[in-house]
Amino acid sequence: MTRRRWIADEYSQDRASLLGQNAAHLVRVLRARVGQEYDIVCGEAVRLGTIACVTGERVEFALGDVVAEATEREIVLVMAIYKFDRMEWAIEKCTELGATRIIPVIARRTDTHLAAAVGKRIPRWQRIAHEAAQQSRRLRAPQIDEAVKLKALLELEAGTRLLLNEDEKQKKICAALTVAALPIAMAVGPEGGWTEEELGQFSAAGWQSVSLGSTILRAETAAMAALAVISAMLD
Repeated sequence: MTRRRWIADEYSQDRASLLGQNAAHLVRVLRARVGQEYDIVCGEAVRLGTIACVTGERVEFALGDVVAEATEREIVLVMAIYKFDRMEWAIEKCTELGATRIIPVIARRTDTHLAAAVGKRIPRWQRIAHEAAQQSRRLRAPQIDEAVKLKALLELEAGTRLLLNEDEKQKKICAALTVAALPIAMAVGPEGGWTEEELGQFSAAGWQSVSLGSTILRAETAAMAALAVISAMLD
């Protein structure tokens, strides 16, 4: 049976700990007991962890052998801000699909109320990503950046920079990925799509415009579909 994986909140050479909500979930929901074994992500390695001590807010593990190296391909998701409930769904699923960094962007069509409130949402999005990473046996949770305006990320460094564009008629995402260099950055627009001005800015900065097909997808569906294609192509 596959052992459940946890990302350590603290670790040393021979000990690791889960704290707070992570520990509470393991204790109250999964009935943690001394002697149980789990896979524990400790920085650059996944090690066998045996529960040594249990309290309501802390679970300590004695660390054993390395069972895997903590390496993942870098996939950056640039995601324009839209309704928070849909963004949370996309963040959870895109974490499961392999995003290693998520950059929220204030686009021209981002609602002003959402743009003003986004700063308070970042900690919640980080928790959602952390939980999704553990559930899907990722090696680490993706980095969730503070929200930025489009101009600030146009020069984002990446081996391949793709712009999801519903008006693109020639180049499909799969074609772009056959010659992709890592890391890969994928930009997905807000509800209503990128404006013509924004598309021009992306193009001038060297981003490749690509399409997922002829159907028009919701912003959160487009993000998940793009990440699924990228993950499948890289594998």
